[in-house]
Amino acid sequence: MQEIGWNGLLTAALALAGVLGALVLALRGLRAAGMARGGARLGIEEAVALDGRRRLLLVRCDGKHLLLLTGGAQDQVVGWLPETQA
Repeated sequence: MQEIGWNGLLTAALALAGVLGALVLALRGLRAAGMARGGARLGIEEAVALDGRRRLLLVRCDGKHLLLLTGGAQDQVVGWLPETQA
């Protein structure tokens, strides 16, 4: 069996760091170009607990906002909020 010296271990560690760095830079580039948005279409903007069971959620979907009431006998859509001019 051949023994790997410090020089071989250092070379392997530097190669691994280089590959990981290249992956991080590639992912950042994709996100900057808008190709890897990672859930940008849907998200919870705010959540308010009304009581021990029920919550009112403000959900964003494709730039529009929706109010949801959850936790009762059944979940309900309260309504879509009108779009505001930015």
